[in-house]
Amino acid sequence: MAVISMKALLETGVHFGHRTRKWNPRMKPFIFTERNGIHIIDLQQTLESLETGYALIRDQVASGGTLLFVGTKRQAQETIQTEAARCGMPYVNSRWLGGTLTNWRTIRSRIDELDLLEKRREGGQSEHLTKKESLIQERKIERLQERLGGIRSMRALPGLLFVVDVKREETAIHEANLLGIGVIALVDTNCDPRGVDYVIPSNDDAIRAIKLLTAKIADAVLEGKALRKEEVEEEVEPGAERQVAAGLDLSDEELLGEATLAKLQSGAFGEEGRVAPVVVDSDEPEVDIAGVVETADEEVVPDVDLDDEEVE
Repeated sequence: MAVISMKALLETGVHFGHRTRKWNPRMKPFIFTERNGIHIIDLQQTLESLETGYALIRDQVASGGTLLFVGTKRQAQETIQTEAARCGMPYVNSRWLGGTLTNWRTIRSRIDELDLLEKRREGGQSEHLTKKESLIQERKIERLQERLGGIRSMRALPGLLFVVDVKREETAIHEANLLGIGVIALVDTNCDPRGVDYVIPSNDDAIRAIKLLTAKIADAVLEGKALRKEEVEEEVEPGAERQVAAGLDLSDEELLGEATLAKLQSGAFGEEGRVAPVVVDSDEPEVDIAGVVETADEEVVPDVDLDDEEVE
């Protein structure tokens, strides 16, 4: 079953490229024709590329990987945030900070700083600050939230990047290439596809087109998470079954031990598995069992209320 229909691509204007005078010659293989001075993207290639990217993202997430959504242009900001939040993945929809990937340790320390500042504010530890100091701290928190809010949940480098407008996100793609992180991107006719591992030829300016394709990428993430959940559940059950089966396959000697097995064979146990009485020769007088029981009955043991006992 196709990930998306050709009709949906046409209705959202995915096929409209830029004016012919603004094109990048390296996008020629992805251009179907030219009409009224505008390049028309080959939607058949868009379909095939989207299906390839969809499967790649699904498998990456199913194996425990992370996908980072990147789109800082005005038309993509809201969609990137909405779809990334829907599938529970990190995103960058404001300005890309240089070194977000290549200098991840520093970026992670800034995220930790943001967490600390927010905890102090919520815990009332900022009350002793002057009005000016408090204002400076609030502005710092707002600035960090704007720039790092989308990647606060990212504990390590992502396995893949999904990018809208490779021309604008050139720095992000360059960092991913340096670290060997795969890049899947919507690439318009005015962009250079070099550096992108999986090119999805598409209009990257129309909001409807961006929404449609980004939503499909988020769907791939959700499908991958569902597959991972199923795999984890399947791994737990067979393990328990193997332990039970291993116990059933043990011999009597392995289950009971040599000493116990020898007693069984020698008749040391009774017919019902009880230990046979052992006769001991002794010169001591016999104990009056009835007297012991009667004496024990006279010693009244007070009831203990377990609820009132102190538990250490």
